[in-house]
Amino acid sequence: MRPANKTVGTVGIAALLALSALWALMVGGPAAAQTHAGPACKQPVYLTFDTGHMGVAPWVAQVLQRQNVKVTFFVAHEKTQQGDGTLGSTWAPWWAARAGEGHAFASHTLDHVYWQADLPGTGEPRFKMRPSAGDQAGQTRPWSATEYCASLKQASSRIEALTGRPSLPLFRAPGGKTSPRLLAAAKACGYAHVGWAPAGFLGDELPSEKYSNAQLLTQAVERIRAGDVLMAHLGIWSRTDPWAPAVLEPLIEQLKAKGLCFVTLREHPDYQRWIAQHPRG
Repeated sequence: MRPANKTVGTVGIAALLALSALWALMVGGPAAAQTHAGPACKQPVYLTFDTGHMGVAPWVAQVLQRQNVKVTFFVAHEKTQQGDGTLGSTWAPWWAARAGEGHAFASHTLDHVYWQADLPGTGEPRFKMRPSAGDQAGQTRPWSATEYCASLKQASSRIEALTGRPSLPLFRAPGGKTSPRLLAAAKACGYAHVGWAPAGFLGDELPSEKYSNAQLLTQAVERIRAGDVLMAHLGIWSRTDPWAPAVLEPLIEQLKAKGLCFVTLREHPDYQRWIAQHPRG
């Protein structure tokens, strides 16, 4: 709902600003006016989403819009319930809309590649890897550091093409599985790794028969503290009772009630210098 459009005429800029502030108070109360003014986030948490089957993605987007929450998406080109994969043409408008809302994006490796072990040898580092998507899905094979860097960059380039915005020089290894050699190889090609806080593991990939949504919500609200990186997914194949529709919005509301606020990893003090020194685009 917006006020009727009127000709400005001789109304001054100051008067228009005052009217805008009054309208914010009328439609959303003091909180809406503060949000428009952009108050500093003094107790931040960093909500992140890894790609998944995308079944809950439209609903997640609605919650983030409604709650005025900005997040960071770690993207890989994975199989989806509908369409041609998470980074395919089907989902391109969804990603473009999220970029327009101010969310941030980072790499999750193009084919959602799991590190399994470092391989012995001198020279360029090599790793035992297992993609869960793409042409090599389900195959365990050796990868060089060069191949791994290519996968990181391909995911970044794909989301940049879909959104028209540069992604962050950050990545999350699928499953959070890494080694010091893998992290060093990624840093050598411009990517710093982002895991999650122990309390930030939101549990959406755990079996719902053992971990109910109510239990996961209560646990998260009790344990999460300012500075924590939180991690969930845009759809998990194995969980029969989806997490996001039951937990996401109550979690956001209850963390806000504790005085916490939500910002992207662009604002994380551990990564700000790295991001400034390794711009993409």
